[in-house]
Amino acid sequence: MLNKVIQSALTTIESLWSNKVRSFVTMLGIIVGVGAVVVIMSIGAGAQGLLLSQIESIGANAIIVIPGYSEEGNPLDALSNFAVTTLKYEDAQYLRDNNGAPHITYVAGYSNGFAQVKWRSESYDTALTGTTVDYLDVEQAEVETGRFFTKEEEKNLSRVAVLGYAVKENLFRESDAVGQRIKIKDTSFDVIGVMEERGNFGLEDSDDMVILPIKTAQKESGVNHLGFIRIRIDSEENSDKSIDDIKALMREQHDIRDYSGKSDDFTVQSSKNAIGAITAVTDSVRYFLTAMAAMSLVVGGIGIMNIMLISVTERTREIGLRKAIGANNNDIRGQFLLESIFVTGIGGVIGILGGVFLAFLISTGIKFAGIDWQFIIPLSSVILALVVASMVGLIFGFYPAQKASKLDPIEALQYE
Repeated sequence: MLNKVIQSALTTIESLWSNKVRSFVTMLGIIVGVGAVVVIMSIGAGAQGLLLSQIESIGANAIIVIPGYSEEGNPLDALSNFAVTTLKYEDAQYLRDNNGAPHITYVAGYSNGFAQVKWRSESYDTALTGTTVDYLDVEQAEVETGRFFTKEEEKNLSRVAVLGYAVKENLFRESDAVGQRIKIKDTSFDVIGVMEERGNFGLEDSDDMVILPIKTAQKESGVNHLGFIRIRIDSEENSDKSIDDIKALMREQHDIRDYSGKSDDFTVQSSKNAIGAITAVTDSVRYFLTAMAAMSLVVGGIGIMNIMLISVTERTREIGLRKAIGANNNDIRGQFLLESIFVTGIGGVIGILGGVFLAFLISTGIKFAGIDWQFIIPLSSVILALVVASMVGLIFGFYPAQKASKLDPIEALQYE
C-alpha cells in the first residue's frame, strides 16, 4: 500500500514537472484566491483591532450620545445618523447641569469641520473641533503650554483657539504659538494654548486639529447643532444606570413623551456597547469580503478541471497501458485526484505565503502613514484557505478522475 502511494506521488510530480508552465498557470487561480482570502482577513483583523483600540482608549466609563434613533443591536443605523441635526448645545448643558443623572462627571459637546489656518505667510489645512469646557476631562488630555478656554469664553463666543501639537509644529515650527494671532476663514483668533502630543486616536490624528469654543465654532461654520456628545461617568459599574438616566433627561429636554424609545431622536451608547456593535459589524463585513474572495477559488477550480480533462485526453494511451498491466478504476481515479489536490495544495501554500507578504507590505505602508496598525494574520484565514483549496481540488478534480477511470483499456491503447 505504501509503495503504491509513493509511486502515485512520484508519477504526479513527474507529470506536473513535465508540463511546468501549464501546471503553474493552473495554480494561478488558486494562488490568487488563497492570497486574497489571507490579505482580506488580515486587513479586516487589523482594521477591527484599530477601531476597538480606539473605543477602548476612550475608557470603559465613557458614554456617547449621537443624533437620530437607531434600533438596539443594529449599529449600522447609528452610523448614518451623524448627518441628523437633533442634538443642540443646550442638550449638553442640560446633561451637565441636571441632577437627574448623578453618576455623570463631565460632558462635552462636539462640532467638527475643516479649514485652512493661517499665521503670517504660513498656512495649514487642519480639522476644526468645536467643543465645551469639559473637553480636557472627557478626553483625558492635557495642555502643554498656555491654557484651555474658560466657561465664560465658551458662552461669550470668544475668538480664542487651542492648537493641536501637530498644528503648532507645522504652522509655527520653532516659534512660540501662545499669544500669537491666527486666521481661520479670514477671522482672527488668539492662540491661548497648545495641546500635549497625543498621537493617533484610531483613524483620527488627535494632534492635527484646532480646538475652538463650541459656540464660536458653530458661528464660524454656520451650524447650530452638535455632531455628538461625549460623557464621562464616575464608574463603569454605573454605565447601564447612567444610560437610562441620560435617555430620560434627553426625552425631557426634547419633550418626548413616548418612553418606549421609538420616538427618540437620539441614541445613547456606552463604550462596552460600542465595542460589541463594532465587532459585529466588522466581523460581518470581513467574512462577506472573504467569501467574495473565496469565489475566485471557484474560478481556479474550473481552470483545474479543464486542464485535468486535457491531461486525461493526452494520457489516454498511458491510462490504457496501466489498466492493461493491472491498475483498477480506483487506482486511476486516485492518481488524477492526487494530481488535482497536489496542484491546489502547492497553489494554496504559495497563495498563503504571497498573501502574508502582501498583507505585511500593506500594514507597513499604513504604519508609515502614521496610523497605529497591527499586522495580524488570523490562523483561521490560513486554515480556511487551505481547506477551501483542498475542497476545490477534490470537487473539480473528481470529474476528470472519474472520466479517466472509466476509459476502456483496449480503446485507450488504440487511441491516437
